[in-house]
Formats: sequence, structure tokens, C-alpha cells
Amino acid sequence: MAWFKKEKSTSARKVKVPEGLWVKCNSCKEIIYRKEVDRNLKVCPKCNYHFRISSRERISLLADSGTFTEFAEDLASRDPLKFKDQISYKERLKDSQKKTSIKEAATAGRALVGNRPVMLVVLDFSFMGGSMGSVVGEKFVRAAEKAAEEGIALISVASSGGARMHEGIVSLMQMAKTSASVARFKDSGLPYISILADPTFGGVSASFAMLGDIIIAEPKSLIGFAGPRVIEQTIKQQLPENFQTAEFLLQHGMIDMIVNRKDLKQTIITLLALTAGDGSSRAGSAG
Repeated sequence: MAWFKKEKSTSARKVKVPEGLWVKCNSCKEIIYRKEVDRNLKVCPKCNYHFRISSRERISLLADSGTFTEFAEDLASRDPLKFKDQISYKERLKDSQKKTSIKEAATAGRALVGNRPVMLVVLDFSFMGGSMGSVVGEKFVRAAEKAAEEGIALISVASSGGARMHEGIVSLMQMAKTSASVARFKDSGLPYISILADPTFGGVSASFAMLGDIIIAEPKSLIGFAGPRVIEQTIKQQLPENFQTAEFLLQHGMIDMIVNRKDLKQTIITLLALTAGDGSSRAGSAG
């Protein structure tokens, strides 16, 4: 029986692969070297799927280097309903703050894009799904008001699951609040550019995200209000395949363009040149 016994090799060593070295694409399911994805602005080199990025990464991508100045960074959500499911809302906020190193899902501030002053509002999906609570709504409104005062363009980047249920009606009120602020901003005649990243859903898509003068989406982004199952059960109809993708919405006139991440900043610079005018006199006096 010794003939059939496989002896263990003393020289054989188990090769350990460092964690996080590879990443699986959510679209094409290919396993890709993480550094290759990072070098490509976190876009899959195989299928052009755009991975989600943080608000800091987004700001770095859009704003001229070293020009972003944040405001209202100390605003933090309260717990008006004393909400609790598995854990309390306060605990969820603390967990998200620790995980992301930001205080809220929205980051707002002034920056230069192609040497033109703009007001930026960027949502971060990693903070409670980019959900819109009272602070997110307030930051957007302040950004719109400041942009109008300074005579500069307003740019928002949405990546959100919708309204934050933990704040109940206070969260739902932000839809009307942000929509009203967009209407007031448009009275100034200044451009509002809305960028939709994956995913943009719920109260965010039903308010400021879809109210831009120009609406841009990243490729293959999921955009809608409710999930497909909810819609099908509500209207009792079969929905078209991929009807909540950026490509479908572009085909049906719901958005203006789809732009690859690497081309996004240059596209905005071109749009600002066409729509914002100079804007330097008022912006300079406000600064």
C-alpha cells in the first residue's frame, strides 16, 4: 500500500496573496489587478464599468489642484425621531463617520474648475448610502445660495439611495427644500450642472439631481426613483430591460449626455465656457 501513498513535500510552500490585491468588476465579473483599476480612475479596463468613488476622490478629479475650500463641514445630523432598528441612528452616524472620516454624506465647497470659480456639492455613497437627511439638504441649499451671491456656477454630484428614513418627514422635506433652492438659483441666470453617478435613486433623483440645466451621467450608472420590483407591482406592467440605466435614460431624453470619468472635467470646463460667461468680477469681489 506504500506504493499508493503520496508523501508530503517538505519543500512545498503555500503562497500567500495579499488581501485587496485584486478586485472583481461588478459588471463583467472579471478579476482585475487593483492598481490597474486605480490607475484608470477606478474604471474597469475590460468593460468600462465605473466603480463608486469617495467624495474626496471626486473633488480631486473635478477641482483644480489645491483650490477646493469646504464650508459647513461641522454640520452634523441630529436624531429628531430617536430612531432605532438593529442599532440607534446615532450609532449609525458614528459608525459611518468613523468608516469614511467625513461627518456627513454631502461635502460642499468652493473650487476652481479649469480656473473658473464654481460651487461644488458632492454626495458620498459610502456614508449611509449617500442618503439625504437634513444636513445634506441644508448643505445643498447653502451652496446654491452662495453660488448665486458670488455669481458662479453650481455643480452637484449625486450618488445616493434616496431620502434618509431615520429622519422621517424631516428627510422628505429636503426634496421640496432643495428643489425650491434650485428654482431660486435659476432666477440668477447662472448654470447648474448635475452629475449622476452610480447609483442615484429615491428622493435625490426626485429633487435636485434631475433639475440641472445640464444633466450628465457616468456610463452604466443606475438611475431611478423606486426599484424595478416596486414599480412593476405598482403599475402591473412588465418593464423594459435595463430601463434604469444611464444609457436608457439618454435614449429617452431624460439626461443630456453620458461622459466617461476621464473626460468629465474637460467636459465641464467646456460647458462652463459656453454657459457661465466670465464670472470673474463678482466671484473675485466675493472671495
